[in-house]
Amino acid sequence: MPEPGSHAYDVQRARLRDEIDNSGNPDANATDAANRELRGDSPVPSPHAETERAGGPLGQRDGGGGDPGNVIGLRSEAFSDGSFIPGEYAKDGGNQQPVLEWDDVPDGTTELALLCVDPDAPVGTWLHWLVTGIDPSTRRVEPGADVGIEHGNGYGEQGWGGPQPPVGDEPHRYVFRLYALAEPFAAPDPSDADAVRSWLDDHSTATGTLTGRYQR
Repeated sequence: MPEPGSHAYDVQRARLRDEIDNSGNPDANATDAANRELRGDSPVPSPHAETERAGGPLGQRDGGGGDPGNVIGLRSEAFSDGSFIPGEYAKDGGNQQPVLEWDDVPDGTTELALLCVDPDAPVGTWLHWLVTGIDPSTRRVEPGADVGIEHGNGYGEQGWGGPQPPVGDEPHRYVFRLYALAEPFAAPDPSDADAVRSWLDDHSTATGTLTGRYQR
């Protein structure tokens, strides 16, 4: 079994979490379930994971699947992977765009793309954020920063549109995914969340994933 906190562990956890997410029985705690499958029910991290980068929100790292070397560490100072997103980032709580940062991307990357979707929305996958044309040298996105092309979201607005699940629903997942692309973004319909994700999955050379939860 790979050591928790190691790159090999992150890769296997990402694969397991994607399998759980896509199993037809959505699991809002997919990361925890993947961790349990890999190392049992013990919550104690290994000494390798007890590092400054592994502690606190900025240290939460997770991949988006793929072979070793194709996973980009993606994290936020606003929330940790698998945790609840604070209210100020919600649509009706300030709609503040979360700060995201990530590790180095593969050589030959032409541009980066950021996608955030809610796969638990009652009307189908809801598009909360799509930014394309991000320079591959970029390692951080902050509110108001002009880092790429912000497309329309599911609310019919440009840029970030925060969580706003139906009142009383179980916590929804908000999946942030960074894509390294070897060619310019060219999905035919940027407003279709499922089609955009499919195109990005097919054309990416590496991905990073960060999942938050929110409930009203």
